[in-house]
Order: sequence, then structure tokens, then C-alpha cells
Amino acid sequence: MRLKRFSLLAVLVCLAGLVFASAGFAEPLSVPTVSVGLGKVSKPGDVSTALQIFLMITVLSLAPGLLIMTTSFTRVVVVLSFLRGAIGTPQAPSNQIVISLALFLTFYIMSPVWQQINTQAFQPYKAGQLTQEQALDKAVMPIRKFMLSQVREKDLALFLSLSKMPRPKNANEIPTLTIIPAFMISELQSAFQIGFLIYIPFLVVDMVVASVLMSMGMMMLPPVMISLPFKILLFILVDGWALVIGSIVKSFG
Repeated sequence: MRLKRFSLLAVLVCLAGLVFASAGFAEPLSVPTVSVGLGKVSKPGDVSTALQIFLMITVLSLAPGLLIMTTSFTRVVVVLSFLRGAIGTPQAPSNQIVISLALFLTFYIMSPVWQQINTQAFQPYKAGQLTQEQALDKAVMPIRKFMLSQVREKDLALFLSLSKMPRPKNANEIPTLTIIPAFMISELQSAFQIGFLIYIPFLVVDMVVASVLMSMGMMMLPPVMISLPFKILLFILVDGWALVIGSIVKSFG
């Protein structure tokens, strides 16, 4: 009965629409059109402007990758992922919270470097004291200094040998494209070392709970179900978030 009422209502609505359309009460829909064309360039400046826009869009699309490759984001997000896995809560905190926390910690850690870029490169370029190439060279120097302070000599020597370039006399002769992958490998190594230290106390809790359950004969009960509240309680009692975040920030000192 209800289905028949809905069908009758739909038919009445369609008939009413046809009546209004035939009577001229309904206006036809107008869909806007978009056209893209190629025209001749009358001024050389138009070509440079188009190229600048294209390069700007390219840089914006590569900005997340540059943020990951040349900053502390890699170490921070990997350590936080290890912490979540060690506690045993794969969904708490969520990925969005972990990435947001890692992003703002990256802003905090990298703020001295970005202030140097602002004072040494961006502000002089904005004032017209530097050309675009000079500003770019001065902007790269603080980032190179930060990466060289964190990179391991083994990783840097590895990529120097893979590039088959002659041994550089000083750090200024090392190409930036060689420093970036060495820096990322060093960051992953440091993150895994911190993650190993984070896992140890939680692993002890799991072993103790598993031994107690086995001694009580409760072998069918999953130890993870019992150890999870104790690991969360341990993490709260030792003020775990402050310890972990403080250790991450101090590791860049």
C-alpha cells in the first residue's frame, strides 16, 4: 500500500513538471561552457610568466615530498608509529592525529632554519637586494647545514661512492642531491634506534603477563588482551608523551 502511494506521488510530480514546462513557468537550464585555446604570444614577457606559473605549480605539487625529505618529519612520524605499535593500539591515536602531531613538531624543530632562510634569503629578495638565483642559493645553505649536522658519515660516504664522483675537499663541494638521500637514510636509522628503545618496556610487560597467564593455566586467553591496559597505565604513569616528544626534539640538538 505504501509503495503504491509513493508511485502515485511520483507520477503526480512528473505530470506537474510537464504542465509547468508547457505553460512556460519553467525556464530551460543554461549550462556554462569552458573553452581552452592556444594563442600567439605578442610579448616575450608572456612566455616567462607562463613558465613561472608552470614552475610554481610544479613546486607546490612537490612541496610535501620536499617537506619529508629535507626536514625532521621522517624521524618524528616513524617514531610515533613505533610508539603506537609498541603500545598495541593500531588505531589510537589515528593516522590523522599522528601526522598532524609530526607536522607541527617539524615546524617547531625546523623554525630556526626557516628563520634563517627568511632573514638571509626571502627578505633581501623581497626588498630587491638579491636576484632569484642568489636568493635560492642562500636559502639552500641553512637546509644543507641542518642535513649535514644530522647525516651519518657512513650514509654520506655510501652515496658519494654510488655517484662515482671524486672525493670532495669540504662539505660545500658535496651536491645537495647527494646529501638528501643520505639524510633520509640517517633519519630512518635514528628513528629505528629510538623505536627499539621504546619497544623494550612494553615487551617486558607482555612477557610478564604471558608468564603469569601460563602459570595460572590460562593458555587460551590472549596475553595482549590483558597486557594492553597495563601498558597504557605504565605509559600514563611515566608521562610517556612528554618523554617521547622530549627525546625526539632533543635528538636534533
